[in-house]
Amino acid sequence: MNKVAIIGSGFSSLSAACYLAKSGHDVTVFEKNQTIGGRARQLKVQGFTFDMGPSWYWMPDIFERFFADFGKKTTDYYELIKLSPAYRVYFGINDFIAIADNLDDIAHTFEAIEKGSGKVLQAFMAEAQSNYNIAIKDLVYRPGVSPLELVTLKTAQKVGQFFSNISRDVRKKFKNPRLIQILEFPVLFLGAKPSDTPSFYSFMNYADFGLGTWHPKTGMFDVVRAMETLAKEVGVKFVTEATIEKIVVEHKTATGIVVNGQTITADIVLSGADYHHTETLLDKEHRAYSEAYWESRVFAPSSLLFYVGFDKKIENISHHALFFDVDFYQHAKDIYDEPQWPKEPLFYANFPSLTDKTAAPDGMESAFFLVPLAPGINDTEALREEYFDKIITRFELLTQQSVKKNIIFKQSFCKNDFVADYNSYKGNAYGMANTLLQTAFLRPKLKSKKVKNLFFTGQLTVPGPGVPPALISGKLVSELIHNQISVA
Repeated sequence: MNKVAIIGSGFSSLSAACYLAKSGHDVTVFEKNQTIGGRARQLKVQGFTFDMGPSWYWMPDIFERFFADFGKKTTDYYELIKLSPAYRVYFGINDFIAIADNLDDIAHTFEAIEKGSGKVLQAFMAEAQSNYNIAIKDLVYRPGVSPLELVTLKTAQKVGQFFSNISRDVRKKFKNPRLIQILEFPVLFLGAKPSDTPSFYSFMNYADFGLGTWHPKTGMFDVVRAMETLAKEVGVKFVTEATIEKIVVEHKTATGIVVNGQTITADIVLSGADYHHTETLLDKEHRAYSEAYWESRVFAPSSLLFYVGFDKKIENISHHALFFDVDFYQHAKDIYDEPQWPKEPLFYANFPSLTDKTAAPDGMESAFFLVPLAPGINDTEALREEYFDKIITRFELLTQQSVKKNIIFKQSFCKNDFVADYNSYKGNAYGMANTLLQTAFLRPKLKSKKVKNLFFTGQLTVPGPGVPPALISGKLVSELIHNQISVA
C-alpha cells in the first residue's frame, strides 16, 4: 500500500482520491480552507444557501460515468432536476429568449426568430453531437502525454475543425445576432473567446441543447457531498485547515509535504491546487514551468461574484439567466484583448431558490450574480460596489421590478479572494483557456517533468476547465500514478 498525499479538495482532487483509494492506496486529502470542495464550496448565512462557485450542471453522462466506476449511480447520492426552461437570455426590457429543455422546441424557437434556422440548427447539432461523442467519450479520457493521442480515424476526418473557430462557423450558418450569441455562449465555459476556440468544440453546444441543463436538488454542493461520501466509503481521509508550506523533494523525488509546520511523508504527492502555486512550493530547480511560461499563457477570466439574499420573491426570472443587453464582443475584448473593467458588463444571474426551496427562507429568494473579468485586474471594494450598482440597476430595468430595497444580505467575491482562498494564478476563476495551442498535450503535464512521484490534476492541466473535465482529470492522473506504481 502506497501513501498518497493530495493537496486541495476540489472536484479533480476528490475524483483522484476516490480512484486511488479504490486501487488500494492510502490516501489523505489536505485542504487549506475550513471546508472541502475548492471553488465549489457552500455558503450558508441568515437562512440562505449559496453555491460559491460552479452552478451549471452540464454533461450528466460524465457524472454517471464517474459513479459507475465505483458500482454506483448519481441517484445513490443526490437527486437531479432538469430545468425547464434551461435558461433565459435577456436582450432588452422584458425581451428575452427562453431556451427550452429539448432540441425540438429550441429549433422551433430559432425558426420563429430566423426563417430556415430550425433545420440548420438540427444539422449543426448533429455535427456537434458527433464531436461530443468523439471528444467526451474518447479524447478527453487521454492523459495529454503525446500529440498522437489526438490522431484517430475520426479526428482525421474533422481535422479542418481544429483550424477554424466557433465564431466563424456559427456565422456561416446563422445571421440573427441573438441566435449567434446564444450559440457562442457555451464555449465561454472553456475560458476563451469564440473566435479563439476551435470549431471542434461545438460539442459544448450539444452539451447545452442536446443534454440539457440540470440542477442537483439542493445545489452543486450535493455533488461535493456525494464525492466526499464515496471517498470515505473507499477509505480516503480528509484534513481541513491544512496549509501546505512546501513539497519535500529528496534526490529529485517527492517524499512528502510540510503541513502547518509538520512534515508528512508520502510515496506520492498529487496536487489539485493551482498548478502555478503548487510549483512555488518547490525549490526553483524543481519547477517545470518558468514565470515567463505562465505569463505567456491565455487564462480564462476571473469573476466578480455577489451572493445576495432578498426578503421577497423575485418575478420575471428563471433559475439561470444571461444578460446580453450590452455589447457581447466589447466585453470579451475587455477581458482578453485590452484587459480592463468592462464599461458595460455582461452578467449572469442564478436564482436557485426558484428550484430549491431550502436555498432561502419562506417568501424570500437567494441569488448569485457573476460578471466575467480579466484575470489579474485591479480589485477594490469601491469597484465591486460600483459594478454591483450597475448590474442590479440594469436587472431592475430589464425585468421591470424593484429589488434593491429588498436586499437583506450581500457578500462579494472577486480576484483578491480567488488568490487568498484558492491561490489562483492572477485570480483566474476557471483555469487556462482551451485555445488551439493550449489543448490536450499542449497543456501543463499531469506528471512533473522534473520531480519523480509528483503529479498534478485540475483545470490548469488535462483536459481543461469545468466540473466534468475536473472529474476526468482526477481519473487520468490516478491511472498514471497507479500504472507507475504497478510497473515499479
